[in-house]
Amino acid sequence: MRIAVLANLKMNAPHYEGMPVDRWDDLDTPYTMDAIVGVMRNLGHEAEFFEANILPPYNLVERLRAYQPDLCFNMSESHFGDARESQIPAVLEMLRIPYSGSRLFPLALALDKAMTKRVLHYHGLPTAEFQVFEAGDEALNPEFLNGGGELRYPLLVKPNAEGTSMGVSAESIVRSVPELRARVASHLQRYNQPALVERFIEGREVLVGMVGNLPALTFMPILELDHAAYGDDHPGVYTNAMKNNGDLEAYHYLCPAPVSDALRAELLRLGEATFRALGCCDVARVDFRLDANDGDKPYILEINPLPGLSPGYSDLCLQALAMGWDHTRLVSAILDAALVRHGLRDPIRV
Repeated sequence: MRIAVLANLKMNAPHYEGMPVDRWDDLDTPYTMDAIVGVMRNLGHEAEFFEANILPPYNLVERLRAYQPDLCFNMSESHFGDARESQIPAVLEMLRIPYSGSRLFPLALALDKAMTKRVLHYHGLPTAEFQVFEAGDEALNPEFLNGGGELRYPLLVKPNAEGTSMGVSAESIVRSVPELRARVASHLQRYNQPALVERFIEGREVLVGMVGNLPALTFMPILELDHAAYGDDHPGVYTNAMKNNGDLEAYHYLCPAPVSDALRAELLRLGEATFRALGCCDVARVDFRLDANDGDKPYILEINPLPGLSPGYSDLCLQALAMGWDHTRLVSAILDAALVRHGLRDPIRV
């Protein structure tokens, strides 16, 4: 089978004046793409990497027409627009080329964190109170305030449509109205998009990864970010700096996470329900906070339908290793899920 591996490399990303230093932190590296292409070839497929950009000099449409892939293994993030992760899949659908991973709407929806939370709320799934700010002086959600006009609890401010914890740091947690106003104004100016403000759930942070399609999902061991290992000054949130310094030794996590059987079952139930509510396909990771003030009640932060696949480094890869899957088996499982879904291969009978 002929497979085109599609992604956007950091080294090929555009640069512009005033660009935030973390602007392209969610993009991929040649190391990751070489590893994925290598998996495909080791599985007996013909495979090539293509920069996922229709503009010159990459000319993806023309190159795919010449290559004529049976399937595209899609990791494309694209560069601009609030539905940018849907842009290349839209091109593939116009070209009638099957691709792995979620379709247009789930990709656009999941990138918009506020819209995702609205969908979760509609389905009765637990997510923290929130508000979207398009201006720094907007009236505050009354749920955020006590009778004296002060914040009832800490809030977290982050860009509404970014990945890889971009814009999340110790300063993202605000405890007063003036801090909130200042942080929102900073985000609006820096990222040129609405800011999402939500109640900060004080407690543990855990990630649930899954591969496959409904009704049969394979769940990875739950990964917990070991915030305590970072010291007393650590803000207790998954910051951009935690996973983007290139040093796995400095990244502290527990996998499998030390959770009770009952809590694990609830996290998997909510992970599957989120996967279903957004209409995801083939692979996803759902991120949770466990409310320390409410018996570790899980709250859904977001779902990532394009989780990173850097060998031995990305969260999903670390989860796979914890259950005995190497990088080849993980990528193969995602590929198999896509091939079966598109009718390009029969399900494996166990």
